[in-house]
Amino acid sequence: MKTVTRPELPKTFDPDAFERKWYRQQEEAGHFRPEIAREDAAPYAIVIPPPNVTGVLHIGHALGRTLEDVLCRWRRMQGRAVLWLPGVDHAGIATQMVVERDLAERTGKSRHDLGREEFVALCREWADARRGDILNQIRRLGCSCDFTREYYTLDEARSRAVREVFCTLYHQGLAYRADRMVNWCPRCATVLSDLEVNHVESSGLLWSVAYPLEDGTGELVVATTRPETMLGDTAVAVHPEDERYAGLAGKRVRLPLTGRTIPVIADEMVDRAFGTGVVKITPAHDPNDFEAGRRHGLEFVSAIGFDAKMTAAAGAAYAGTDRFAARKAVLKDLDAQGLRRGEKPHTSAVGRCQRCDTVLEPLVSLQWFVKVQPLAEKAVAASDALEVRFSPESWKKTYDEWMRNIRDWCVSRQLWWGHEIPAWYCPDGHVTVPRPGEPDPKACAACGSAALTRDGDVFDTWFSSWLMPLSVLGWPERTKDLARFYPTDVLVTAFDILFFWVARMIMAGVWFEGKVPFRDVCIHGLVRDERGQKMSKTKGNVIDPLLMCDEFGADAVRFALAVLSGTGRDLPFGTTRVAGSRAFATKVWNAARFAIGMLGDEELPDEVDFASLGTVDRWILARLSETAAKVDGSLEVFRFDEAANALYGFFWSEFCDWYVELVKPVLRDPSRPEEEKRKTRAVLRRVLLDSLALLHPFMPFVTCEIREALNADGAALPLTSFPREREEWRDPLAVETMETVEAAVTRLRNLRAERGLAQTTPLAAGLEVPAGPLADALRAHADLVSSLARLSSLVVAEKVDIPGAFHDHVGSVGLAVLLPARELSPAERSRIEKELATIDKEAAALKRKLADESFLSRAPAAVVEKARQQLADLETRRGKLSGNLAASGG
Repeated sequence: MKTVTRPELPKTFDPDAFERKWYRQQEEAGHFRPEIAREDAAPYAIVIPPPNVTGVLHIGHALGRTLEDVLCRWRRMQGRAVLWLPGVDHAGIATQMVVERDLAERTGKSRHDLGREEFVALCREWADARRGDILNQIRRLGCSCDFTREYYTLDEARSRAVREVFCTLYHQGLAYRADRMVNWCPRCATVLSDLEVNHVESSGLLWSVAYPLEDGTGELVVATTRPETMLGDTAVAVHPEDERYAGLAGKRVRLPLTGRTIPVIADEMVDRAFGTGVVKITPAHDPNDFEAGRRHGLEFVSAIGFDAKMTAAAGAAYAGTDRFAARKAVLKDLDAQGLRRGEKPHTSAVGRCQRCDTVLEPLVSLQWFVKVQPLAEKAVAASDALEVRFSPESWKKTYDEWMRNIRDWCVSRQLWWGHEIPAWYCPDGHVTVPRPGEPDPKACAACGSAALTRDGDVFDTWFSSWLMPLSVLGWPERTKDLARFYPTDVLVTAFDILFFWVARMIMAGVWFEGKVPFRDVCIHGLVRDERGQKMSKTKGNVIDPLLMCDEFGADAVRFALAVLSGTGRDLPFGTTRVAGSRAFATKVWNAARFAIGMLGDEELPDEVDFASLGTVDRWILARLSETAAKVDGSLEVFRFDEAANALYGFFWSEFCDWYVELVKPVLRDPSRPEEEKRKTRAVLRRVLLDSLALLHPFMPFVTCEIREALNADGAALPLTSFPREREEWRDPLAVETMETVEAAVTRLRNLRAERGLAQTTPLAAGLEVPAGPLADALRAHADLVSSLARLSSLVVAEKVDIPGAFHDHVGSVGLAVLLPARELSPAERSRIEKELATIDKEAAALKRKLADESFLSRAPAAVVEKARQQLADLETRRGKLSGNLAASGG
């Protein structure tokens, strides 16, 4: 007999002793690279949504990376060539703000004091020093990324892709430069896209202001939430069908405080129910007014500048004044001139900068835009054709609505840190953009002037991110990775960047490569605290996943996140949840310690002879097979929670609580045949090995450590075949038998506890089950039930007659047990009486149905028979419950 050495696992479960060891060993061995698979292996690729270089791993990152890693480890164990690409985003505006603040605190200087070249070099130095930090934090979580292919959104390869795309769009007529209404952040001193604006419901006032008619015949009263912008008004508008103002269109009013007169126009944009039904038109400071100004050929007067101060066009009395101070001054002056006509509370959505929370200013500015409608149409067509699928499916509707109402994308930013826009201008104002693949121009394409100046702006950070996964696979070069791994398989992301990133990637992939960038979009919810509240520093409820990993172990953090992930819903997360997962990891550890101790030093076969096994061993193997199928099927549809719960239920309840307890007597009884013990040890080892493999995608570290002790090849676990459903292990009778045994034993133990009896108190019991295979199997295992439930006797029959017995049901089997005489507690009596009332109600309904000649004559015979059987079952159940009451003196 061959022997093996199985080292004993330490008594205390300490994940800190082995987690980093296993990660380092597997990464260095190249286990996370697709090349580890066979050359003909089917590819599987995922791209990480790149975290900002300014950030640290937060709990939202931990959730996304955990779910991605579960998928990657699962597919790798299925033999796929898995490529999981990690990377970092240069975070244009965020990095520039951090570096500017740091520069000011250290030196008292601004970026303008340094100059662009030196400041960009400082940003690059700062970012390079921190890029590795968040990637190492991803490693700490156990993410099996291929770090040999790490990308950075501002590296040379990504810069080539950005330039290629912009130049292509420009020469396709889809990138253009124009004066448009934009969201301007005075604090960040840059334009923001619509998606970078937080619209915050704010309480304020709605002021009514009189605009006297020029001919002196009256006045028009205008309602406004921003009286300071009236200094830039160039018209007032009424609805053409508003009878209150019939005949006024074409007249002029005096614009208060300015000495100017402006026209009254008629426009259907006016909401007659808002305020007085007269609105001021400020084309330079409101998106709707901007469009109205273009329709009516109005003058554009910029009363507020890019520094959020009033301009000279606002008048000498206000020029240079902060916009909010100007509001107070304007109201005061209107009051002095007797032109205020009241005010009332008003709630409106105020646009604020997503980055710094400054109130944004709508301004007209010369910016670069991308006409995205043609791209969006192709992207929607691809999703309609199910080339890309959303999970949950409900997000498809949200995506469609946004894409069909999409507006041109403002892609220029007034920053220094980022991808510079490849556009040059000559003194005559001509624009020169090189064609794709061409070098920087030497002369103006229109007039030949050599005096060219490059555009000083950079691209929106998302303009590099939207090119994933194309750019990270080497596009526009025709690389091997691009050929093999594009389109990628899955994108895992939170819903809050569905439009920022996901929709744009689909547009870019379909437009530039003719294929969607990924086949599935798995959208998860946001992580909340344990009370369901949003995490924030001010509330003090922010959870640091790295501290959680140090306290409970990365496996516990990962498993808790997976269990809670659900179907796109938000996750209530906290230490209680992680502690529960840590308890599960400890349970796995302790069960493995016992199993390894029971296996001894005998070399056991990898496969077991299922046909020769007893019911208990056949049951656990059948349930292992069913669990493998459940995990596999759940992961196929991104139900991480269902997969994790299936594993938890199988390992904790069925393997640890039942199977291990059932085989202890077999393995410890010296009178048992050695061959029987050997078969049981082989099953125990097989179940533990497969359980570790099933758990590995969720808990990669503890599973490797245990497998090393069990099989001396812990490092190989990430490449071990993922357990599959085994048809040859299917045994419904063994499963039903053991489920009945479990249910009966559990109910008998609970009855003792309910009655205040010691668990050692012997009881006489019976199981009522119709004649057949299940009855035969239960009869064959009567000794097992008696031993586990500590019974003095057990009868298995169609009808059990135990005078004075308490009657109950466990599944489809009746249970009769003789309990010592005792008064029912008020709670027990109430429960039985309620159940009797329910039975009486259901039985009465069935009796009425069976007394209805119409039902009896029209319903199929099988339906009528089913109703009769239901009534008979209810009456049997009622008799047993009534007997329980009578036996207790009820």
